[in-house]
Amino acid sequence: MSIRPFREIKRRKTKTIKVGDVKIGGDNPISVQTMTNTLTSDASATIKQILQIQEAGADIVRVSCPDKDSTKALKEIKKEVQIPIVADIHFHYQRAIEAAENGADCLRINPGNIGDEKKIKEVVDAAVSNNCSIRVGVNAGSLEKDILEKYKEPCPEALVESAIRNVKILENQNFYNLKVSVKSSDIFLSISAYEQLSEKINYPLHLGITEAGGFISGSIKSSIGMGKLLLAGIGDTIRVSLSDDPVEEVKIGNEILKSLNLRNRGVKIISCPSCARQAFKVIDTVKILEQKLAHIKEPVTLSIIGCVVNGPGEAAMTDVGITGGGKGNNMLYLSGVQSEKVISEDIISKVVNKVEEKALEIRNNK
Repeated sequence: MSIRPFREIKRRKTKTIKVGDVKIGGDNPISVQTMTNTLTSDASATIKQILQIQEAGADIVRVSCPDKDSTKALKEIKKEVQIPIVADIHFHYQRAIEAAENGADCLRINPGNIGDEKKIKEVVDAAVSNNCSIRVGVNAGSLEKDILEKYKEPCPEALVESAIRNVKILENQNFYNLKVSVKSSDIFLSISAYEQLSEKINYPLHLGITEAGGFISGSIKSSIGMGKLLLAGIGDTIRVSLSDDPVEEVKIGNEILKSLNLRNRGVKIISCPSCARQAFKVIDTVKILEQKLAHIKEPVTLSIIGCVVNGPGEAAMTDVGITGGGKGNNMLYLSGVQSEKVISEDIISKVVNKVEEKALEIRNNK
């Protein structure tokens, strides 16, 4: 059952580029990405982690390529994974060339850090020859010396100037297959930088609040910062940066997009908070259902409400719903219509079954 959102977000129009087979920008879905924390040179460990990231719902993954062993490993890694790979390059232009030649779908670089025009041209030529896009990645913690001296400290204007400078370096090489990020660990600095940059360029924007912190604090900072920008229609791909498992970054990224009705992937659960009116253990039930339904990729809405005060109204707007009733007689709703009574002990098995049936129906109707 599709619920019409109260407000439709009008996305800012950007040009479309491709990272592997994933289109970014334009009217294409906002993609979710993360970064591995394995040594890329350890191909087997990196492959294992990327497969977990894929299963969690990532569209793109970035890997660090600080040395030749890492860029060499890309060839083996690419054979075993399905999602596009972005090679993270900081200073050494030769690593960028090797990454492109060994299968990277995108290079994360700042051209100004690569070296002279000859080296930049070699990187661009390798990108073009291997159908590789480029992400210009500006970070408040690593601004160019002259820009930092000009502005005295990282500020939105400094990040934007750095981004435009690096974009122009690539444009001077007739390269336009690129996306841009202007990240900071400060929410307000990041928001302002992205807002200003979105007025100056039409390239796709990669959103992120960098070095956001641990799971709870980082998720909150990322949700506030990126949520503000996404609500304004700014952003074409996102990465939640947490001091945690990359899989958790993917989960939070997808939840941010689901909460804004920008992406419908997986089960969207509507559930009530702790309350004395609950006829069954809602909190424990939701925790278990989140785990048991994590494998579902189809967009299914599910309401888990502990009493009849708000339950029927929420169930009327979801694919599957449970409303708590007296003496353990809870009501199951399917597509907003009462279906059958379910005792509390059977809620989890019944809901899992009905959600899986709905997911299969959606899959078959595609």
